[in-house]
Amino acid sequence: MNISFKQIFFILLLTGSYQTITVADVKNNYLHYPAMQKFVNRMIDKGFDRQTLIRTFSNVQRDENVLAKVQSPAEAKPWQQYRPIFVTEKRAAAGVIFWNRHQRVLQSASQQFGVPPEIIVAIIGVETFYGRHTGKHNVLRSLTTLAMDFPKREKFYTNELDHFLHFIREERIPNPFSLKGSYAGAMGLGQFISSSYRNFGIDFNGDKHRDLWHPDDAIGSVANYFAKHGWKTRGDVTVPARIVGQFYGKIVNTKANKPTLSLPQLAQYGVQAQGQINSTRVALLELEGSQGKEYWITGDNFYVITRYNHSPKYAMAVYQLANEIKRKKMAH
Repeated sequence: MNISFKQIFFILLLTGSYQTITVADVKNNYLHYPAMQKFVNRMIDKGFDRQTLIRTFSNVQRDENVLAKVQSPAEAKPWQQYRPIFVTEKRAAAGVIFWNRHQRVLQSASQQFGVPPEIIVAIIGVETFYGRHTGKHNVLRSLTTLAMDFPKREKFYTNELDHFLHFIREERIPNPFSLKGSYAGAMGLGQFISSSYRNFGIDFNGDKHRDLWHPDDAIGSVANYFAKHGWKTRGDVTVPARIVGQFYGKIVNTKANKPTLSLPQLAQYGVQAQGQINSTRVALLELEGSQGKEYWITGDNFYVITRYNHSPKYAMAVYQLANEIKRKKMAH
């Protein structure tokens, strides 16, 4: 990118030093981006220190690996390829171990928020394999890269960068470069993005910190997230559907659409539940399975899972892994 004299002058003016920053320095970080200049002013208006912001972002360089990964998320895979990544014997067995190890905290969170422990465990299992893989990317660098160099979701990641700076200030984290997470800036065992960390992360062990790398806080925060997004206690998630005729095509979904129909309405389109589903509203979901198309009746709680990750394949993987974990847990 070409840098104008006006942009260089702006940066020198921001830093208040014509001696410490060279043109080479400017080219190696984001300070010359007009979007960064706008962001810096935005954060100054919110009470952040100008010099601290400039000093911080003068050390942030573009992460090409992050830009490559954001173009090919796992959710782009068809269900038949996506499912075997997460719904495995190994992950289910590890889920039982995690459940046994944190049974007291899981029971407390389940009672307080009304979310079944197997769902909480499955979320942490899908996201980070129970804390084994919380991410190796520098969160500040990832968010800055995506905010500045991923135009498709510039507004979203700029807001997440804003939230990240607020979060590290609120939690009194002295070094903003110390936190590691996913390529998209998600953190902790439950992989909360910065806005979710601030809005739904809780201190569940009473140590005055929201540390989502700690199992107690991660468990409580996942349960809180689901409760705040409308999880219905004793509500069901999904059941297989039986299709008769061709009218179902008018209502079938391949995305995480909010359920709007009743079971009698589904029946009018030739869709019948293969089991009980306790949900005020339902929808019909189609997935590409290993044996062909799969049809599922999804309820309110399925939709709540998609508020954590908007992919219906993600929600189905969480549901099926949760069932496997519970089955193994009850068998012992």
